[in-house]
Amino acid sequence: MFSLDGLGQLPAELLYIWHTHRLPILLSAVSLAVVVRLTVYLRSQREKISVSPAPSSPIEKQVVELKDEWLPENTTVTSLVLTVDNHAEEDTNAIASITRVKKGPKTVKGKKISKKITAAGPAFFQKTDKIQPLIFFQSLSGTTERYSAQFSKVLSEWTIGCDQSSTFLEPKTLDLSYIEHDDYFISPPKSDPNIKHFYIILIPSYNIDTVLDIFIESLKETHNDFRIDTAPLSGLLGYSVFGFGDKEGWPTEEEGFCSQAREVDKWLARLTGKKRAYPLGMGDVKSDTEERLQEWRIGVQEALVEVAEGRGLGEGVPGSGDPAESDEEDAEDEDGNGQAARVDDVEDLGSMVTSSSNPIPVDFTSYKSKSKSRPAPVPKEMVPITSPTHAALTKQGYSIIGSHSGVKICRWTKSALRGRGSCYKYSFYGIASHLCMEATPSLSCSNKCVFCWRHGTNPVGTTWRWITDAPELIFDGITAAHYKKIKMMKGVPGVRAERFAEAMRIRHCALSLVGEPIFYPHINELLSIMHSNRISTFLVCNAQHPAQLASLIPVTQLYVSIDASNKDSLRKIDRPLHRDFWERFCACLDILRNRRFEQRTVFRLTLVKGFNMAEEVKGYADLVERALPGFVEVKGVTYCGTSAAGSAGLTMQNVPFYEEVAEFVTELEKELNSRGLSYGIGAEHAHSCCVLLADSTRFRKDGRWATRIDFERFFDLYEGKVEGSRLEGGKVVGWRPEDYVGDETPEWALWGNGGFDPRDQRVWRKGKGPKTEIEGHEGMNDKTKQDRVTALEF
Repeated sequence: MFSLDGLGQLPAELLYIWHTHRLPILLSAVSLAVVVRLTVYLRSQREKISVSPAPSSPIEKQVVELKDEWLPENTTVTSLVLTVDNHAEEDTNAIASITRVKKGPKTVKGKKISKKITAAGPAFFQKTDKIQPLIFFQSLSGTTERYSAQFSKVLSEWTIGCDQSSTFLEPKTLDLSYIEHDDYFISPPKSDPNIKHFYIILIPSYNIDTVLDIFIESLKETHNDFRIDTAPLSGLLGYSVFGFGDKEGWPTEEEGFCSQAREVDKWLARLTGKKRAYPLGMGDVKSDTEERLQEWRIGVQEALVEVAEGRGLGEGVPGSGDPAESDEEDAEDEDGNGQAARVDDVEDLGSMVTSSSNPIPVDFTSYKSKSKSRPAPVPKEMVPITSPTHAALTKQGYSIIGSHSGVKICRWTKSALRGRGSCYKYSFYGIASHLCMEATPSLSCSNKCVFCWRHGTNPVGTTWRWITDAPELIFDGITAAHYKKIKMMKGVPGVRAERFAEAMRIRHCALSLVGEPIFYPHINELLSIMHSNRISTFLVCNAQHPAQLASLIPVTQLYVSIDASNKDSLRKIDRPLHRDFWERFCACLDILRNRRFEQRTVFRLTLVKGFNMAEEVKGYADLVERALPGFVEVKGVTYCGTSAAGSAGLTMQNVPFYEEVAEFVTELEKELNSRGLSYGIGAEHAHSCCVLLADSTRFRKDGRWATRIDFERFFDLYEGKVEGSRLEGGKVVGWRPEDYVGDETPEWALWGNGGFDPRDQRVWRKGKGPKTEIEGHEGMNDKTKQDRVTALEF
């Protein structure tokens, strides 16, 4: 027993015991706790096992197929099995799974797919889908078009003979000049859901403005348009680009070799989400194009096989699967510190502003950093002096003035200087060829006509984006160059002294050399300078620039090229760059009709057999009836014998005989007269294979044709020296084309007389005189004999 007095000593004893035995005590306590925890755990396990399992549901499990359009972008789906209460049994191996709830909206849970998986190919592609290869090309001279046709033929044969032939559809070839870019390069083409598209692009590179610049600009604008997804072409299976270049003009890639092909490849990489199926191919048209193209084609075919087998774009192909494209492509997506410039949340703006800085403006139309914004494009020269185009045109006899104008001495000018005859303009209108200058203020054109004899070397474009030379510079340059070329003729045998002296004063200017003169922004100022120097102006346009035509000041005679009677023929023969070419064409005809009493208007029909002659008389009559021009010139095409013409399908078989042209004009005259239109055949020039139809109510005097021009009267009217005549705001007031009608058309120029001035000397090619040509044709009448022999002149 302890006494109450002993209670005061108890704490001291306990403290002693704790200090003496605390380590065994702690170990015992921990061991006890472990034993208790283990016992509880084992008991709970035995109780769970003893419980009877829940009975299985009598309702069978359902397989639910999910449609692609229900899912967010880049989400891969596996088939899900639903239980009795419509909940999915999750598959931990699935990339994304979807839980279906009996009531309420769908919820999606998943994880972001890595770029490597995305680049490997679309997850929705199955082996049962069809693959449609689309071959795009653009060609100026016809070389790329020829290679594209060959490529399409070989690829088509391969798709038929390969193991996956049932998967591939026949390749389609599309010209970038004629398609709507928005139909193919803002989103994949609309077609059967089971058909997937693969883009193959074959393009050349030029140092002049062509439709390729428009195409590349449209790709760039699509990428930068904030209203369009950054990868709108991600639905494509893949793409690949091949470029044609000339290493003589651009020895290396840095100096421009296949530069436009590389641009297209770069922008398509962005628009497709980096689905380059095979690396960019490049070939030198003067050395290894065939070999490089074949190698590239085999690689593209291998990529197509991998896609057809469901392996996507494959591994190990440079440019595919790797999220890093080229340095240039990545650099433009980052700021100066190598950090992505994109802002994904408004809260992120806070980190962009320091405490000492002012609030920065936010441009919600672009995610680009201001430090990387590009300056406005600087206008370039249309034909730089160092360019192959300049060298080619100079070799052909052109003198390039400034950077976009040209002048060339005509072969008829050389002929007239030697007294051997002038061109059709002398027979029809009284323009002596040795007094005429042929020039243009714009070497660029918006068409690629199959009969153009410029060898495909002149630049093409739809908008003026070049450095613009002053009209005074152009006028001084073309006149000086023309006089220089005339002086070079003084030592040519047969040149007549009196005509050489007359040629040193330019009286007329044919603005029809090459390109589209009306394209020049200051064409009215240039025309005014010519008129002030009493130089008449014959301006030819191709009916593709209605705005410029409507604002044009009066010229001595205004031509519009009418190369076809309907839309399809015009597309084939003129190969226009404007996609709304037919609407522009019709608008120009209406403008011509409205201005027919302000200036002399002319339709120029160039007949190409096999293109625009057969069964088209009524179509041409419709166009004449619509515009009511004062004159209609009908001329047979001149074959220039270039490879460019051959690639367009033009050969000597397409050049009509003069009697065929004459027959066509006769039929056209009958058709016009049957409609109550008073057109008649006023003159001809068999040497040029050209016939003139004229409005008999306006250009006949006392029953005789008067198609010639009183040029001095025109200048007096233009300058207001004739009472009541003046020019106000570019509009003619107080005078009409009939007021400067000249003398009667000479007898030798009338229909049926050939059109050769008897005062000139007829010169035949060696061995091609009249006797040689008409032998064996005694049954021909005089008119047919003359048609045969005049076609051989010059």
